[in-house]
Amino acid sequence: MKQLTHYDIENQKKQFPITIVCDAIRTPENIGMCFRISESFGVEKIYLHEDSPTIQNRNVKRTARNTELHIAHDIYSDFEALILRLKNEGNTIIGIEITDKSDALQGFDFKNYEKIVLLLGSERNGIENTSLADHTVSIPMYGKNSSMNVIHSLAISLYEVTNQLSEK
Repeated sequence: MKQLTHYDIENQKKQFPITIVCDAIRTPENIGMCFRISESFGVEKIYLHEDSPTIQNRNVKRTARNTELHIAHDIYSDFEALILRLKNEGNTIIGIEITDKSDALQGFDFKNYEKIVLLLGSERNGIENTSLADHTVSIPMYGKNSSMNVIHSLAISLYEVTNQLSEK
């Protein structure tokens, strides 16, 4: 068995109708990894809050490993205005958050929606206003801890979403 390098692999180049909205994520490494994970799963666009570290931040750039150059992104100042605009553009807003109304991630049928926005909450407080989401999904966990890093949640969620959308 031979381990392959980046030069040996030809990825299936595919883009999905998925947008990521980062609700005030503050850690530069999380912003960088959001770009890296999103680019690898064919996400169309990322929105960052104006108070989040920018893509010029050294730690964002180091962690993103140039993926910030390959995925569309924009800055917003008003979370509610952005979400309402995205809804008006035909997006379904899905928060990755533990709520009393959350569906289990793997039981949610993402194929029912044409355009999907995945909301990521801040590291400390989660999604500030979950009432703006059309749905919330959570990742079933089996240990004592009830939450995980926001970017790990994004990676697991994008795997499920893109797996379902690929079957469409």
